[in-house]
Amino acid sequence: MAPSIRDLQLTQVNGSARSDIDMEDVRLLDSYDESGDNLMRIEEGMSRIQVRVTGMTCAACSNSVEGALRAVNGVVKASVALLQNKADVFYDPNLVKEEDIKNAIEDAGFEAEILTEPSTSGQKPLGTLMGQFTIGGMTCAACVNSVEGILRDLPGVKKAAVALATSLGEVEYDPTVISKEDIVNAIEVAGFEGSFVQSSEQDKIVLRVTGVLIELDVHILEGILVNFKGVRQFRFDRISGELEVLFDPEVVHSRSIVEGIEAGSLGKFKLHVMNPYARMTSRDVEETSHMFQLFTSSLFLSIPVFLIQVICPHIPLLDALILWRCGPFLMGDWLKWVLVSVVQFVIGKRFYIAAGRALRNGSTNMDVLVALGTSASYFYSVGALLYGALTGFWSPTYFETSSMLITFVLLGKYLESLAKGKTSDAIKKLVELAPATALLVVKDKGGKFIDEREIDALLIQPGDTLKVLPGAKLPADGIVVWGTSYVNESMVTGEAIPVPKETDSSVIGGTINLHGALHIKATKVGSDAVLSQIISLVETAQMSKAPIQKFADFVASIFVPTVVALSLLTFFGWYIGGVAGAYPETWLPENGNYFVFALMFSISVVVIACPCALGLATPTAVMVATGVGANNGVLIKGGDALERAQKVRYVIFDKTGTLTQGKATVTTAKVFSGMDRGEFLTLVASAEVTSATEGCQQKVIFLLPFNRLAVNIHWQEQYWSMHAIFIFLKIPLQQQNTQNQGRVSNVSGWLLDATEFSALPGRGIQCFIEGKRVLVGNRKLLTASGITIPTHAESYLVELEESAQTGILVACDDNLIGVLGVADPLKRESAVVVEGLMKMGVRPGHGDRR
Repeated sequence: MAPSIRDLQLTQVNGSARSDIDMEDVRLLDSYDESGDNLMRIEEGMSRIQVRVTGMTCAACSNSVEGALRAVNGVVKASVALLQNKADVFYDPNLVKEEDIKNAIEDAGFEAEILTEPSTSGQKPLGTLMGQFTIGGMTCAACVNSVEGILRDLPGVKKAAVALATSLGEVEYDPTVISKEDIVNAIEVAGFEGSFVQSSEQDKIVLRVTGVLIELDVHILEGILVNFKGVRQFRFDRISGELEVLFDPEVVHSRSIVEGIEAGSLGKFKLHVMNPYARMTSRDVEETSHMFQLFTSSLFLSIPVFLIQVICPHIPLLDALILWRCGPFLMGDWLKWVLVSVVQFVIGKRFYIAAGRALRNGSTNMDVLVALGTSASYFYSVGALLYGALTGFWSPTYFETSSMLITFVLLGKYLESLAKGKTSDAIKKLVELAPATALLVVKDKGGKFIDEREIDALLIQPGDTLKVLPGAKLPADGIVVWGTSYVNESMVTGEAIPVPKETDSSVIGGTINLHGALHIKATKVGSDAVLSQIISLVETAQMSKAPIQKFADFVASIFVPTVVALSLLTFFGWYIGGVAGAYPETWLPENGNYFVFALMFSISVVVIACPCALGLATPTAVMVATGVGANNGVLIKGGDALERAQKVRYVIFDKTGTLTQGKATVTTAKVFSGMDRGEFLTLVASAEVTSATEGCQQKVIFLLPFNRLAVNIHWQEQYWSMHAIFIFLKIPLQQQNTQNQGRVSNVSGWLLDATEFSALPGRGIQCFIEGKRVLVGNRKLLTASGITIPTHAESYLVELEESAQTGILVACDDNLIGVLGVADPLKRESAVVVEGLMKMGVRPGHGDRR
């Protein structure tokens, strides 16, 4: 489970962290430069270096590096920042050398690089940006290797990584040397389809415009944008209604552009921001739809060819039709030639384009095999027809081999595109965690509240004040400026218990506000937000290459030449063997010869090698694994981590909400006053039911085993650390029949009326029952109310806490009357999971008291 959100910082896809490092949790680097006092505390004669550390994935990694550095004799102070991938070290040069510091980090299992000058910016190498591009037309691992090689050879490009499964490429580049347009052009010159998605510049916004109906509307829209200060370029597509705007973020903000266009059109145009991930999803759907159309078209044309070749000769009427001579050829030959030509050169055009692109780049891929195998079959059949027309010697044709092969390959491509779409489901679900809109609090120049309006969540800017209603998702990371509430942060931290929030508390976008209304000041939006960084982490993990995949890529790079060589060897082997009489002529097909016989074996070798599973199996497995993990709250570093997971020997659980249900239940009740146990539980139940009905949904379930009534109260709002509470109340025997006859209807017959109820966040609840003040909560609640906790009660509380239970204090009329013990029961599958881990040789553990 993830660590506390107080320590959480995640990497960005576009800027502030190295692209080849997967980030999860981080403690920010202590800023020595921001406080001169820190430098003064370091003794004179000490030296300072910064080391770039590679391989860290979470706060535990940074702690390991810090521990390794501090253990080095001569290191005075060391601080490690996961986000910046750096270690800041003060050391005594008389006792330790820089190389010793580097070796200490490497001995801890990480890679280290001494930086020549200290850097406190925490950014990527000076002047570099991270850009994300879609790359269309890739069909196998050889294409990936080709594109990566082309990108890495571009001037100004520092690093490049391409993922076949997502058709995405991430490029770290220097914008002063090369632009995004140059990178796109390089991709397209190489024969692929390239387009820019996003980068750390954040100077592009794509909007869907409604209300543009006629040509005059287009001119109005263009006129508004031409005169808009800060807008560099724009492009409007009337068919899709998409407006792409490039702007200077230092001059104008995206929300200003949207508001300016809507105001300039007098409200006629309505604009909605298009999420980059949603656009990528739509492209996946379009690709799948296009591939399905190609497959069905090829199948529709190939079936008649198959029928003419196999079925029609057995039906006299149809056989006479296809044997009817029409010019130099039979009608059946004409039909097959025409139908297969459409399949080969219209539907199968994509294979020739991709094969030519690969060969131009000096590489080979699976499309080369498809084009080679189908072309051999097709052109041989055409040659056989022409040869027969000229000489009268008719050899068998194999048109159906070409068309059916293309059809089956297209079926594989269609299934592949479906698989690619499913592997991105994790990203889609993460994107959906963020709300689509937000309530913007409008203030005047004096900071006074004057209005509130709904805006697109993607248009939130740092510094905006946002209103969050109970039950709504927080639209951005920020700081609470007004209100108190409880927030469910399990989406990020995994903790089932809601976290109290008050003024100056930090909040995370995508988490759920449970109790009261909040006003928050947005501090991190867009790619800086925690949710965006989690999405970036999952994307980076999905793009990472496992060690075994690197071997598969190597095999793929030599696979096609090897297959072609084997195909040629097969051809010459069978042909020479036939001429030399190594096998009888009876093996030859009717009207066949040794050349045709050998050619069919040669084509078979090429055809059988066409599937691209070699290059897709590993990345698809990595994407599915990381995606499923993300959906279940487990962030996986990538393929390398998955491959090494088999070596794991210890697993540490954060027990609450992971091994347990995350829903506390009452396990014990102890009364310290002379009050009857039944009266005590009735009093608590009355207060709890009141808390559940104060604007919350209530659900009461009655069970009557062994003279007890179990009341299960589920709330939507949490006032203290309980999701559910089970109250066991003894019922006199003479009342059993009455209770059995009306289980639900007479609940108010034994619960007491409570008045003046109030919830005290972080402490508990308070109400008045029969004129007496009743308090149910923790130590803070009773202490603040002036109620003394006796020594024997405090000892009982300590016993509960030592047994991994939470003690809930109950006071009535300013006197402590009892304590409830609350525990979190195990999930049903926990025992199976733990047992399974132990059978695998993995020792589980957790960090609770027991």
